[in-house]
This record gives sequence, structure tokens and C-alpha cells, in this order.
Amino acid sequence: MKIGLIILGIVGFIGLLAYMSMGQKQHRVEVCVEFQGQKNCRIASGPTRDAALRTATDNACATITNGMTESMACGHNPPASTKWLD
Repeated sequence: MKIGLIILGIVGFIGLLAYMSMGQKQHRVEVCVEFQGQKNCRIASGPTRDAALRTATDNACATITNGMTESMACGHNPPASTKWLD
């Protein structure tokens, strides 16, 4: 009896994870940023357009900046280009 409940719980948990990961629409975006003469592009996805845009911008800035101050300054600039992929 206990084993059956444990198996049922595990199957239910796996089903919940699958539903949560596949049930939400993901927005994909390619963002290109320019900072101090350098340009970089990254693709990211997120549950909302704002989240996807922020993630792509942060990722693009991370590889062309040195340190948190530059990364934040880069992230506050509008992207050089934005292309929605969804």
C-alpha cells in the first residue's frame, strides 16, 4: 500500500514538472547590444516578452563588459537591434 502511494506521488510529480515546463509559452528573442565600440548578440527565451528581452540583453552585455558597473551601464542602453523569434 505504501509503495503504491509513493509510486503514485512520483508519477504525479513528474507529470506536474512536464506540464509546467511545456505548458507555458516561451517567448524567444535575439538582441544585439553595442557598448564602448563593441557589439554582441544573444538569443534568450522567457515566459514573458520582458523577461526574454532582459535575459538576452544581460547575456549580450556580459561578454563585452568588465565588471558589474559596466554590465549595468550596458544593460541600461536600448538594444542596437531586437528580433522576436516566436
